[in-house]
Amino acid sequence: MNKIIISALAMTLCASAYAQRSDGTTKSLVEAEKEFAASVKKEGTSAAFSKFAAQDGIVFRPNPVNAKKHFATAKDISGLSWDPVIARVSRSGDWGFTLGNYTVAEGSKATYGHYLTVWRANDGKWEYIIDIGADAVKPFDKKILKSFVEPKDSYRPKFASAKELKASVDIIYATEKTLNTTLKAMGPQAFAGFLNHDAVLQFPGTETITGKNDILAFNNRVIDKISLKTVQADKALGGDYAYTYGVATIDYKADLRESFNYVFIWQRQSDATWNIIAQIFNEAVR
Repeated sequence: MNKIIISALAMTLCASAYAQRSDGTTKSLVEAEKEFAASVKKEGTSAAFSKFAAQDGIVFRPNPVNAKKHFATAKDISGLSWDPVIARVSRSGDWGFTLGNYTVAEGSKATYGHYLTVWRANDGKWEYIIDIGADAVKPFDKKILKSFVEPKDSYRPKFASAKELKASVDIIYATEKTLNTTLKAMGPQAFAGFLNHDAVLQFPGTETITGKNDILAFNNRVIDKISLKTVQADKALGGDYAYTYGVATIDYKADLRESFNYVFIWQRQSDATWNIIAQIFNEAVR
C-alpha cells in the first residue's frame, strides 16, 4: 500500500512539474495557466500571483504596478476563478499570451470580468510579465470557442545585438504611433487598417467582442474619438508577436470622456506589417 501511495505521489509531483515547465509549446503555457488558477484556490491570490510573476512583471490595479511589490501587501480575493480560452506562443518558444473571462464568487454574490496575461519563459518556467483585467456588469452569455494555437515553426536569433533588438522593438513603437496618428485623422474606424480578421476586444461592461467587423461596429456605435499614449512595447524574439501598453483617452458619442489603461497584442503579417490580434481596456485612475 505504501508503494502505491508513494507512486501516486510521484506521479502527482511529475504532473505538477510538467505544468510549470516551458517547453516552447502553447500546451505548456495553457498548463501553466491552469496551475496558476489552481494555486490561487490553494494558496490565495497574493501568494499565487507573486509566485507566478516575473521580477519585472506588472499588474494593473487599476494602474500598472510591480506585481511582486503589490502582492506583498495586497489582501487576498476569495472565490477567484478563470479559464483561458485563447492562447498563443511565439516561434521563439519563450513568449506567449492567454486571455479569457474570470469570476469572483463571494457567498451569494458574484462579479465578472475579462483578463489578458502576457507570459515569458525564465529558466524553463512560465512567468507572467503583464496581467490586466476589465470588469463586466453581468455573467457572460456569449461562449467563445477555445483557440490554443501552437507555433508554426521554431525560430530564435542567435547573434542579434542589443542595438538590433532595440531597432526591432522600435518598429512596434512606430506602428502604434502611426495608428495613433490615423486615429486622430479618421476616428475609431482607423482600426480597420490595424486589426486581424480574428481580433478580440475586451472592453469594460461588455461581452468579449470577436472578429474585426464586430469590433469596428462596436467602435462606430460607441466611440467618437480615441487617442493613445504608448508607455511600453516589447517584442518576442521569434519576431511574430509583440505587445504595447499605455493610456487611451476615449470620447464617447454620449458626450463623455474617460481614460483607460490598455494592452494590445500585435501579430506580424506575411507582408511584414503588424496587426492587432487582441485588445483589452480597463478604467484608469488619474
